[in-house]
Amino acid sequence: MTAQKTPIYFLSHGGPQTCHTPTHPVYPQLQSIGREISNTSAKPVAIVVFSAHWQSSSGPNTIEVNTSDQPLPLIYDFYGFPDHYYKTKFPYRASGKVSQRVMNVLNEGGVKAVGVERGLDHGVWVPFKVVFEGLEKEMPPIVQVSLFGAEDAEEHLRLGRVVARLREENILIVVSGMAVHNLRDMWVTIKDPKPLSYTASFDEALREAVESEPGSDRDAKMKELVKRTDVKRAHPTLEHLLPIHVGVGAAGSDRGKRLWTMGEGSLSWAQFRFGEVRSG
Repeated sequence: MTAQKTPIYFLSHGGPQTCHTPTHPVYPQLQSIGREISNTSAKPVAIVVFSAHWQSSSGPNTIEVNTSDQPLPLIYDFYGFPDHYYKTKFPYRASGKVSQRVMNVLNEGGVKAVGVERGLDHGVWVPFKVVFEGLEKEMPPIVQVSLFGAEDAEEHLRLGRVVARLREENILIVVSGMAVHNLRDMWVTIKDPKPLSYTASFDEALREAVESEPGSDRDAKMKELVKRTDVKRAHPTLEHLLPIHVGVGAAGSDRGKRLWTMGEGSLSWAQFRFGEVRSG
């Protein structure tokens, strides 16, 4: 009998204002993902999360894993926002047992992994604060894992393939970035948030790649994304895109589906899921 696998979610997380702005259209979309997670027939025992805001500093081929068994202070890795954003709280649980399991899976899969102690960055606590709003008691322990230090699409697909086995252990994988992310142009579009041309074109290309036939075809299309002519505008640096490559790698034969999208100036808020959800 084939083990039931947890789904995978890609969250476009935005800045710290996301969890302080319930009127933003992405807010109820993130909440709906939380309800979906909480209503699954087999509640996840832990969440392993990869964020755009943690790229390994231990070398280009080494992954870092937060191995603390206690929650550490949040990282307020953003600048120029109102003071109260830096006082935001997000109570959560850590798990030394799960983090050690992640370390073992990575090393057994040929990915060098080292343990570090690090709090959650805003690529995790901002969207999770919305996703699990009102569901805090149901939120499982969280283990954050870094991206590679090098911005290589194939390596992040491989990283996903290695951690995919966690899905058969009732561990939920979440990858957090932005479907389109250009902060420089964002300041130009604040007064007119109409999606820029590259926002629309790259957002659609990402959907087509994620929703294509799983396997070599989808992997090839994901790698082609970083070669597109509009990628340098859609993602001047790739750290907000590469988390979804981890998600695709971990998805294996499971299909990807865009749950929702909205272009806003130089940003896209697309949310994706890989695999099916079995309601409880």
